[in-house]
Amino acid sequence: MNSLDGQVALVTGSSRGIGAAIAEDFARHGAKVAVHGRDQAALAAVTARIEQAGGQAIGVTADVTRYAEIEAMRRRVEQELGPVDVLVANAGGNPVRPGPVEQVTEEGWHATVEANLTATFLTVKSFLPGMKERGRGSIITMSSAAARRPTVASPVPYAAAKAGIEVLTRAMALQAGPGGVRVNCIAPETILTDRNRQQIPEAVQAELAGLHPIRRLGTPEDVARAARYLASDEAAWVSGVVLDVAGGSVLA
Repeated sequence: MNSLDGQVALVTGSSRGIGAAIAEDFARHGAKVAVHGRDQAALAAVTARIEQAGGQAIGVTADVTRYAEIEAMRRRVEQELGPVDVLVANAGGNPVRPGPVEQVTEEGWHATVEANLTATFLTVKSFLPGMKERGRGSIITMSSAAARRPTVASPVPYAAAKAGIEVLTRAMALQAGPGGVRVNCIAPETILTDRNRQQIPEAVQAELAGLHPIRRLGTPEDVARAARYLASDEAAWVSGVVLDVAGGSVLA
């Protein structure tokens, strides 16, 4: 029996990268998956891979900084797949480059907080009530190693937004637990998505890998396996945690 058999999962920001890996992993382990994004071609590619592997998936679109659009997406997922058992609030973004805090523009700050913290809040706000009514559910949010330890390489608005997601996660776990809903967070370090493989020179990749106690960079599949554990009943007594998927680079 697969660990997610009979579950309906929505993974936001899953048309590529980490989100796509999570969506495909969940489908391989029995979940019916709603793949979310704005790029229709990328959505179609992920859903096609899932279906070709024998899974079930639909593609959905929504601006996750707009509550009305998230609500419309929720209704469509419920109509086509059923009530959502597992929500992975993965969508985010990093539009600001590293630099001194006084050089961060107001627009850059708002864009980063909206894309990460606000998007996570609004997505959970839409799906949590139904989970509480049904008496079960698993929510996974996405932080970053940038929130776990300040470095000059981390844009300040991004690190602050991700740290806010961690606090939000713990608060939601406290509130939602009596309703049978678990809420956890994953904090990855540098992940070799297709985009990062293209943008980070190989020499820099090797240098970054050397900074990790486990001498390699992470893969989307590393994050996907962690997400599957937190989503499954194997983690039935786990809530309110931030799980560092970071090759040992974040050691508290």
